[in-house]
Amino acid sequence: MIRGLDLFALRRPAALIGLTLITAHLLLALAAPWIAPHDPVSLVGGRLEPPSADFWLGTDALGRDYLSRLLYGGRTVLLATFTGVVCAVLIGSLLGVAAAYLGGMTDEIMMRLVDIKLALPGILLVALVITGFGNSITVLIVLLGVVYAPGVIRIVRGQALTQINLPFVKVAQLRGEGALSIICREVLPNTLDVVYVEFAIRMSHAILLLSALSFLGIGISPPTADWGLMISEGVGQMAFAPWLVLLPALFISTLVIGLNFGAEGLANAFGMDASRGHVGGA
Repeated sequence: MIRGLDLFALRRPAALIGLTLITAHLLLALAAPWIAPHDPVSLVGGRLEPPSADFWLGTDALGRDYLSRLLYGGRTVLLATFTGVVCAVLIGSLLGVAAAYLGGMTDEIMMRLVDIKLALPGILLVALVITGFGNSITVLIVLLGVVYAPGVIRIVRGQALTQINLPFVKVAQLRGEGALSIICREVLPNTLDVVYVEFAIRMSHAILLLSALSFLGIGISPPTADWGLMISEGVGQMAFAPWLVLLPALFISTLVIGLNFGAEGLANAFGMDASRGHVGGA
C-alpha cells in the first residue's frame, strides 16, 4: 500500500467518476486498433456523410470515418501528454528534492530560473519553439516536459523542505550516505503523495494545451487523428454537421474532468488540500 493512502477516500462519488472516465478513455485508446471500423486517415466514403450503418458517426470533410478518428485521437493525445508529463514529473521531482536538500546557491539559482519560466505564458513559449523546430510529436513531447517541469520543481521542493530536517534524514547522514543516495532513497519517496497529485493535474492541463495548439494549427499535424485538430477542421461545418465539433470537444472535456476529479480524489486520499498540489501558470 502507498504510504498514507486512504483507500476509502477514493470511493467518494467524485473520485469514482474521475477514475471511471479515465479508465474508459484508456480502454478506448488502447483498443482503437481493434474496434475502429476503418483506418483513421483513409478516404473511405463521401464528404460529410451523415451517420449510417456503414459510418456510425458519419464522415468528415475529406471522407474519413469519424468514429475511427475519434478513437485514434485519444491515442494521440494520451501518448503525447503522458510521455511529456512523465518527463516533466520525473525531472521536476528530482530537481525539486535536490534544491531543497542542497539549499544555498543551488536552491537560489534553481528557484530563480523556475520563477522566470513561470512568469512566461506557456503557450507563448511553445509557439516560439514550434516556429523554430517544427511541430513533430517528439518536439511537442519535449515542450510539454519543459513547460510543466518548473511547476513540479516548486511544488516538490516545498514538500521536500518539510522532510529534510526529520530524523530519518539525519540518521542517513550519520551513516555516511551521500547526497544523491539520501535524495533518491530517503527524501524523494516521502514526496510521492504530492507527485501523484501533480501528475494528474499536469496531465489535464497538458491535454488542454495540446488541444489548443492543434486547434490553432501549431500542434499535431494533419492527417494524424487528434481531437483539437478535429475541432478545428469541423468548425466550418458547424451549421449542418455540429457533431464534428461537439464529439471531440466532449471527449476532451470528459477526459479533463476525469483527471481533475481523480486528482482531487488522490489529494483527499493523501489527506491533502486539493489545491495544494498545484501552482498557477504553467
